[in-house]
Amino acid sequence: MLRRKARRAQEDDHTDPLDAAQERRVRAVLALGGVPQTDLPDGVQQVRLRLLERAASGREAPRDVSAWAAVVASNLAMDWHRAKKRQERLGERLASLRQTEHPSGEDSSLLSLAVARGLDELPDAQRQVLVLRFYGDLPVRDIAAELGIPEGTVKSRLHTAVRALRARLHEDEVV
Repeated sequence: MLRRKARRAQEDDHTDPLDAAQERRVRAVLALGGVPQTDLPDGVQQVRLRLLERAASGREAPRDVSAWAAVVASNLAMDWHRAKKRQERLGERLASLRQTEHPSGEDSSLLSLAVARGLDELPDAQRQVLVLRFYGDLPVRDIAAELGIPEGTVKSRLHTAVRALRARLHEDEVV
């Protein structure tokens, strides 16, 4: 009975799981970890979210929330660097694909120009999967592993990108 009341009181209490000092510490750990100033608020929110998820799953709160939050912030900073490196590798890979795509400079055909324009108008996430799939000839599984996203997300983005590119080519009356 007491546990239920305590749990209800916790659910009704909509206070911030991090106090001001803990938030400053999280920001400092993220900044020292190399996360840019523009991404610090997102990092703080991620720490809050993980703390709330921990409470929602029924696990007891960490004994020292400040220390726990600092460790989570440190892990987030490492994740940020890994994601950045993954994006850089992907950019290099896409650049090399574009160079080998038109080695003879025969980029003047109407279809090539229309496809290039259509690709430029796609959101980055859709363009990435489309180029990796059709220009890089990678299977969905490999694209998912390269981008660190689920296969279903890759399939969804591919479907949306192909549909948008097809619509663009029909608009331009190329196909």
